[in-house]
Amino acid sequence: MVRYDQLVRIIFSVVADPTLKDRQGPDEGTQYRAALVPLSEEQRLVASAYLAQMKASGVWKKPVITPIEGYKKFYPAEGYHQDFMAKNRKHPYILAWDVAKVAALKKRFPGFYKPDFTRG
Repeated sequence: MVRYDQLVRIIFSVVADPTLKDRQGPDEGTQYRAALVPLSEEQRLVASAYLAQMKASGVWKKPVITPIEGYKKFYPAEGYHQDFMAKNRKHPYILAWDVAKVAALKKRFPGFYKPDFTRG
């Protein structure tokens, strides 16, 4: 099991750039924004503290702009997006953008990396 604080750290270490608005990698639009969506007051406090630490760290050259948003509704991705990497390991998008993220997860967080795909 992954704790919320660990998940936030992993996301901003290997997945999302907290300085980008409505963009991640080559994808643009509000659906590609990085946002923290805590589901409890404890998670909201963790999210606030983590963003404050990131802003104060001086690691990023641009301002950290990731917002904290309230939970509204979860929308599953379209069927063709489900398990996309597992089904399309040689797809150009996967090779260009995601292979490096998986390698970074394996290197930086080996305790959370699993070589075999496990459905949620």
